[in-house]
Amino acid sequence: MTAQTPEPELNVHEMRIYRSYFDLIITGRKTTEIRVNDARRSNIREGALIRFRCEGDEALVRVVRVAHYTDFDAMLTTEPVEAINPLATREQQLAAIRQIYPPDREALGAIAIGIELVDPPRPETEAGLSVPDHPKVRRT
Repeated sequence: MTAQTPEPELNVHEMRIYRSYFDLIITGRKTTEIRVNDARRSNIREGALIRFRCEGDEALVRVVRVAHYTDFDAMLTTEPVEAINPLATREQQLAAIRQIYPPDREALGAIAIGIELVDPPRPETEAGLSVPDHPKVRRT
């Protein structure tokens, strides 16, 4: 009889997100999620899983890369803005982010999380893609 090695537990991070960004994720158009680098985000590593939740719907993604920045301006100077939100300019994204995160939260630093869907992308018609000019992400 051979002893089986237990499978390692997968670390699944839970994050709430606004519908506009959720729809971009489930269609495969958003491949970078951005957050402040608070205590809950500082332990996110490549290979981890994130379950995004939005209004009773959810999507599971795998983290493919993590990059840390001093603030959102530095992040948006380096990260491709179309990976964060293909429907908004850099300036629109920076303004929207700063409406969500006040200066004291941004002072914690910014984290860019490269993501890929675990399940195949959903069709845009299923997603609804009703993304406004200034979409917002809910803080978790």
